[in-house]
Amino acid sequence: MKPFLGFWGQLKKPIFVLAPLANVTDAVFRAHIVKHSKPARNASDASSRNDAGGPAVFWTEFVAADGLCHPKGRQALLRDLQYSEAERPIVAQLFTAYPDKMREAAKIVTELGFDGIDINMGCPDKNVMKQGAGAACMKDPELAQALIVAAREGSIAAGKELPISVKTRLGFNEDNLEEWLPKLLAMKPAVITLHARTKKEMSKVPARWERIKRAVEIARGTGTLIIGNGDARDIFDAEEKVKQTGADGVMFGRAIFGNPWLFDRDRQVTVRERILSALEHTRLFEATWGKTKSFELMKKHYQAYINHFPLAKELRVELMDCHAVSEVEGVVEKFLAEHSDIAEHIVVPIPKIVT
Repeated sequence: MKPFLGFWGQLKKPIFVLAPLANVTDAVFRAHIVKHSKPARNASDASSRNDAGGPAVFWTEFVAADGLCHPKGRQALLRDLQYSEAERPIVAQLFTAYPDKMREAAKIVTELGFDGIDINMGCPDKNVMKQGAGAACMKDPELAQALIVAAREGSIAAGKELPISVKTRLGFNEDNLEEWLPKLLAMKPAVITLHARTKKEMSKVPARWERIKRAVEIARGTGTLIIGNGDARDIFDAEEKVKQTGADGVMFGRAIFGNPWLFDRDRQVTVRERILSALEHTRLFEATWGKTKSFELMKKHYQAYINHFPLAKELRVELMDCHAVSEVEGVVEKFLAEHSDIAEHIVVPIPKIVT
């Protein structure tokens, strides 16, 4: 029996998707990406999405299944599960070390209308791993398998089977892809997104895309799609990685920072557009979250938007001192008025690590 692919089976290959990044790819940033994608991103035909200048699939930030199942924690976490119709297909990413919690959380997100469920089995955050979740799942294959089964059961219990996917790595301390991947494939997930590094390596070494090629070989004939992740710079680089590995698609992470136009291969962006995009993002952040999220979260975006052009460092320093959208508006207005000579320069973003 082949995996249930759901919407994944309708997508045009290669499939380019947006990574779930904590405190980055929230509902605000995803809405910002949708707005700066070509109009076809909102097409109802999922197979056309890769031609639309936007990701074929969106992921939410990862959400704790344990908290989602708790009456007190649920309301706060439901905020992280906000999405718009323009983001479809959209996948809810969950993490837990308890199959019963995964089953209940999967039922909740299915009832919320999500198109798929992804299980995080690669996050290296110490607090997540301490719970036995995230990357810690790689040390307990039987638990990993039980979580996949539970997620599937939860969606079916809600009245609609959703495709289940897994995001993981090559291994925990060592690369044990040859043993780890078959354990996941045995549970017939629709998709496995493989970050081409171990947990121990974090992002300190280059992603090993030859291991994505090996994953494709291992998965051949199972029906499970393999999406590679790690160091993809842009669409052209992603296409080359697909050609070299045979992967079904590529997930973008760091490359999206400060670059909501990433998925539009034809877009050239000026300094003015980058600066105004940062301002627009800030306005949307404040309008959406108000005081429920710290304004400090916008600062990592400023580090990415305001880069690779003359006087970027000076502008960035001023923005990092801002604490409200009104202050950002003043800084931006002053900069553009005083430096109109560089505002029309074309900026070529270079992906960087933003912590």
